[in-house]
Amino acid sequence: MSAHQQFADDLALYALGALQGDERAALEKHLETCADCRRELDQLRGDMALMAMSAAGPKPPQRSKQRLMSAIAKEPRHRAEPQRRGWLGWIPWVITAAAAFAVGSLLLQNSQLEEDLAEAKSQLSSSQTELQKAKEVVATLTASDAMRVTLVAAKTPPQPQGKAIYLKDRSSLIFLANNMPVLPAQKVYELWLIPKTGNPIPAGVFKPDAHGSATVVNPPLPAGVEAKAFAITVEPESGSAAPTSPVLMVGAGE
Repeated sequence: MSAHQQFADDLALYALGALQGDERAALEKHLETCADCRRELDQLRGDMALMAMSAAGPKPPQRSKQRLMSAIAKEPRHRAEPQRRGWLGWIPWVITAAAAFAVGSLLLQNSQLEEDLAEAKSQLSSSQTELQKAKEVVATLTASDAMRVTLVAAKTPPQPQGKAIYLKDRSSLIFLANNMPVLPAQKVYELWLIPKTGNPIPAGVFKPDAHGSATVVNPPLPAGVEAKAFAITVEPESGSAAPTSPVLMVGAGE
């Protein structure tokens, strides 16, 4: 066996990191002067990289695998010392670890996809809820049997005004206000449903915007209450269970 052939046989072990000691030093010195061996070493390293990527990516070209296996097969059996066999024995474990890493990455991606799907379902559910609320508002505003009450205050223009649209059967109430005066600090307007019998029922609190406009949409109300009128008072920010100040605006059913 020529010296060049001997070094060529060691290239596969060197590429795998399994060549040690004096043989490694001798090969590295030979590589400094042998362009053919340097090219062969580069090809072997490229083939190994392709095989490693095949655990989680596209299959490497068959010629790469064959070239690498042929190079390893050229290593004479009598030169395979125990230490080299030990290094070569790690190759299946390296490939297995790469495959396990790939599987872990796929599981992580799958978990992220499940989170994204859950978020999308939550957004869809929220949109459906908002759509249902909008349908209920439209149904109340357009119902032919809805009670419509106008609330006014005896003041100079611009005169505060409110409009209540109430459906007893659905306990649904839409209230619109405009030209409402600015509130004192820590105060709110509170709307009251005045039943035909019994005490006033809280029907929502509101603060007008910069233009004096405000709305109350479907506040919680007892079911099936027959309304006689609606009224507005000024109350603390948290609202009141019963009116604590004089009535500012009132309107009775038609």
